[in-house]
Amino acid sequence: MADNKIPLAERVRPQSLAHYIGQEHLVAPGKVLEQMIRNKSARSIIFWGPPGVGKTTLAQIIAQSLDMLFFTLSAIDSGVKEVRAVIEQARKAGHALLFIDEIHRFNKAQQDSLLGAVEKGIITLVGATTENPSFEVIGALLSRCQVYVLQPLTEEHLKALVWQAMQKDAWLASKKLNIEEWEALLQLSGGDARKLLNLTEIVADATEPGTALTNVVVQDIVQRKMALYDKAGEQHYDIISAFIKSIRGSDPNAAVYWLARMIEGGEDPKFIARRMVILASEDIGNANPNALLLATTCFQAVEMIGYPECRIILSQAATYLASSAKSNASYMAINHAQAIVTKTGDLPVPLHIRNAPTALMKKLDYGKNYQYAHDFAGNFVNQEFLPDAIAGTKLYEPGNNASEARLRDYLKHCWKDKYNY
Repeated sequence: MADNKIPLAERVRPQSLAHYIGQEHLVAPGKVLEQMIRNKSARSIIFWGPPGVGKTTLAQIIAQSLDMLFFTLSAIDSGVKEVRAVIEQARKAGHALLFIDEIHRFNKAQQDSLLGAVEKGIITLVGATTENPSFEVIGALLSRCQVYVLQPLTEEHLKALVWQAMQKDAWLASKKLNIEEWEALLQLSGGDARKLLNLTEIVADATEPGTALTNVVVQDIVQRKMALYDKAGEQHYDIISAFIKSIRGSDPNAAVYWLARMIEGGEDPKFIARRMVILASEDIGNANPNALLLATTCFQAVEMIGYPECRIILSQAATYLASSAKSNASYMAINHAQAIVTKTGDLPVPLHIRNAPTALMKKLDYGKNYQYAHDFAGNFVNQEFLPDAIAGTKLYEPGNNASEARLRDYLKHCWKDKYNY
């Protein structure tokens, strides 16, 4: 590899938006971050998105473009003491940008220590998180930051990053990479630009200049070099993926194994519990409604108990969810509904189910002919609730399991042919 031992991903990190690849909805001319830099108007931001999509790079570009002193902290190994030290340095300098990676791992006291400096403009905060910030970032801090969602990189983005690296980095250029097949590189990197560039460096270092890089060649090299590749802990996202897929696949043995791997690796227990809450709806849903209740209770218990005892609670939830009947019917229903909303736009609410709190609204027939279900036998009356343009559309199709079979029977009993699945 290159003599200076700096990883390729760091050597070719873009210094301006002109060389930044991806996130066009934020960085393209006229978009919010491009305007912020052009207008020299720094403000506090939280970048929310998957790993390796450019959060750190954007923070550095903002600081460099606005000629700001730049500090970076990792929430994993920094506390209130480190935050206060940076704030003091920023106060002496007049102003600085502080980038906090994995800000969702900061506890309330650590986040509280940032508030005063952010409010007074001593620091411009840029936080990065792979978690929904509304779950873990305190309201007072969140209200002072603009949240921007970073999207996964496309295959075209990832290829462009490699081609750009070949042009910018002298060592990599000298290797004259001949990439004949991309699938292995892209799959092994999992959409993470940093992983992809580091994989590219490992493969380039293990081959002679001009070697044809096929999927077989890449996979062979990566298997032999995996210890080098994983030294920075990048397996984090692979292991949570294996955990979730094991539960989805109804394998409690595999689920508890991957859970143990995360526990031994010091994973945040709330991160694990939160993923199980999502899975309980996405992959189990109405096949076993108790799954969501148990997963939610697990998350609450984990918050109260913490390590090491919460490992038992996590194990109970994981094995229960893995052993439960599965259905993604609710997940598919909301996907279908959102697709229709995107396609059809803001269809008008039918008059009979509109609210009519004023005399004018009643005069305009808001609520007219609405039939109150509880006034009818079985607490049901056949009336249309969807907009006229999509009346009769089926969005929810109960899954093939005992629990949802009962729901299907009830819907058929009520609606006859309308819900005849």
